[in-house]
Amino acid sequence: MRSVKSITLRNLLLLIGSRFFLLGGLNAQENSPYSRYGLGDISPHTNIVNRGMGGFAAAYADPLSINFTNPASYSSFMSYSDGKAKGSSSGRVLFDIGVNISSHTIREGQSANKFVSSDVLFSYLQIGLPVKKNWGINFGLRQLSKIYYKIDQFERLFDPNTGLPIDSTVTEYSGDGGAFLATGGTGFAIKNFSFGVNVGYMFGKKEYDTKRHFLNDTVAYNSSNHDTKTSFGKVYANAGIQYKLDLSQKLLLHLGLYGNLQQSLTANQDVVRETIINTQAGPARLDSVYEQKDVKGSIIYPSGYGAGFVLEKKPDLKNNKYGNWLVGADFVTNNWSQYRYYGTIDSVQDNWELRIGGQVRPEPKKNYFSNVNYRGGLMIGQDYVHVGSSLPLLGLSFGLGLPIANYNNLARNQASFINLSLEYVKRGNNKDVLKENIFRISVGLSLTDIWFVKHKYE
Repeated sequence: MRSVKSITLRNLLLLIGSRFFLLGGLNAQENSPYSRYGLGDISPHTNIVNRGMGGFAAAYADPLSINFTNPASYSSFMSYSDGKAKGSSSGRVLFDIGVNISSHTIREGQSANKFVSSDVLFSYLQIGLPVKKNWGINFGLRQLSKIYYKIDQFERLFDPNTGLPIDSTVTEYSGDGGAFLATGGTGFAIKNFSFGVNVGYMFGKKEYDTKRHFLNDTVAYNSSNHDTKTSFGKVYANAGIQYKLDLSQKLLLHLGLYGNLQQSLTANQDVVRETIINTQAGPARLDSVYEQKDVKGSIIYPSGYGAGFVLEKKPDLKNNKYGNWLVGADFVTNNWSQYRYYGTIDSVQDNWELRIGGQVRPEPKKNYFSNVNYRGGLMIGQDYVHVGSSLPLLGLSFGLGLPIANYNNLARNQASFINLSLEYVKRGNNKDVLKENIFRISVGLSLTDIWFVKHKYE
């Protein structure tokens, strides 16, 4: 059997033609082929409240939601003192959980053919606790990225000397994995300045698999399998600051900055090169060509930062008018050119995003919809994946904060919301090998209650 040089997924994406893509020549399942690069498709790094406003978060702080993007915001968690005993206090504890429902539509250039896939993924789980006034702590788990793709490429092999056809092959490219971050953080305020830090553990895996099968009616060829599994993890930290300034009796300005330094993640890798046969239970090893276990290495996670502002109209509490509005913007960049995978570079580049949005809280009335928070925003930028050309990003978002009524007198101190955000993100354009449209619905449940209250009996 003639040896055939396998091609990388990068070359595959660059060489895709309309005769292959989505016409039986190339089939993709779930997520994007672009998740092959770096740490995969990057998950939203903000909570659902912020996503509904275009994703700005650097200067945002709200006592009824957890802004884990900038840990300085933890200082806004609400704490109360009963004024009777030293150290006796209660606080509004927050519990926030989010889920993403995404639909991906992939096209090649201006082709009318498309492939649509969808997934439902865990986004984050966060618990915020006020320690005392102007000091809060937070614990959470969230997804940072997702790797999942399956691509079949059909090829006809030709003799390089005679030009005559030899055989047909199908090559299966697949990937799985992603990254998660478990953190504990604290934030405190000194006058108008707030400072915060998150410290946690980043962990995950990358698994890339390539199987090649020869299609021949008369000669039985064994299939080959190239599999690389990498697990990684290490302590991670990021920090942030916020500053608030009274511009007038009605306007409040918030400024914010957050970021992280470049960090090296410890990695372990298993590499297998083998011939396989297909059985009823699935592919089984026939012979091992090359195998190496527990290869030590590292993955360089890049530095990045975000900076922004929020301009807010204060509620008129003297006249019992609680309606207000806010607008904000962030500039976010990450230095993905620093990324290294076992010392090698990848098809990634420094990326940036400009996020702009706002929120309106109407004056509460008996009508339910006057108690809803309305949010909207947009995002433009450049994706961190670079395969042949840069991938421009354009996104629009709309969000709602739906209050949940308390019908139980025992739960009168609770303030609960269902937060919704609808996002449309356009990734790439007709000049790119593939362009992808993402429609994401994020659903979050935010529960708050006053805990540690001492009950009095008469």
